[in-house]
Amino acid sequence: MRAVQFSEYGPPAVVRVVEVEEPHAGPGEIRIAVRVSGLSTGEVAIRSGAMRDLVPARFPWRTGFDAAGVVDEVGEGVTGVAPGDEVFGMTSSVTRGANADHVVLVSWAPKPSAWSWEEAGAAAGNVETATRVLDRLAVRPGQTVLVQGAAGAVGTLAVQLAAARGARVIGTASERNHEFLRSLGAEPVTYGPGLADRVSVLAPDGVDAVFDCAGGALPELVKIAGSPDRVVTIADMTAASHGVHLSHGTPEAEAGGNADPLAVHGLDLAVELAAQGKLRVPVAAAFPLEEVAAAHELSEGKHAPGRIVLVH
Repeated sequence: MRAVQFSEYGPPAVVRVVEVEEPHAGPGEIRIAVRVSGLSTGEVAIRSGAMRDLVPARFPWRTGFDAAGVVDEVGEGVTGVAPGDEVFGMTSSVTRGANADHVVLVSWAPKPSAWSWEEAGAAAGNVETATRVLDRLAVRPGQTVLVQGAAGAVGTLAVQLAAARGARVIGTASERNHEFLRSLGAEPVTYGPGLADRVSVLAPDGVDAVFDCAGGALPELVKIAGSPDRVVTIADMTAASHGVHLSHGTPEAEAGGNADPLAVHGLDLAVELAAQGKLRVPVAAAFPLEEVAAAHELSEGKHAPGRIVLVH
């Protein structure tokens, strides 16, 4: 079967489609024939070498953490799902490999009928990430949350999931994406120098939590939050020097033992919200699997409003 991998750090061109053996579902797992898989922005950074100190790659690195498709194998002990069912979900963070024609999932949920295959393939990893950070920040009804980088792949879901918890959401983005953020339920504000002043106009009493999806602005975000323990980032490798928590779900053996528990319970909540029309999965672009290098190149630009996916 076809699968995506890279065998060295470098530009997008090092990512290639290769032929590998098919995986098979073990106990507690299912296998799907993949329709659409997600491009991981974290893996884009890993491939470039930017995260080699935090997550040193073990070559060859098989890519992809989430996908949507049709179940074709059910492992021992699995109930409630059968061959032919349409699902979306996540691989083991150790084995990865979702950017392939077949993949084994360890966490999954039924594909919402309201979502296209592209939306379902884009959903699981970012739902988990957004849920994980909102859980750590203990976001609850009546609070005000600032999402930095709200128009990005994780940010778009963080906005909607925070709003579903009853929080008021302020989201940063370039001005061209402000109407887009309003459609997701956020009050938009332009990012960049002077952000604290602009946020204070919208929230004169301050914000309760900051979810940083973009990186590069932690000193100002800490100022806005009033304390580093009210800020969590998924994008800024300098977090520790600012007293801020960097949240990731990389296996402990690969990341020095400081990974956060995965929030896979977010998948079932996503299904409920999708059925209520309260959760969209913005897809910025869809590339054929063979054009994965072009997908990496677009992701590196960090201007895509939503998730980039690969169509199989």
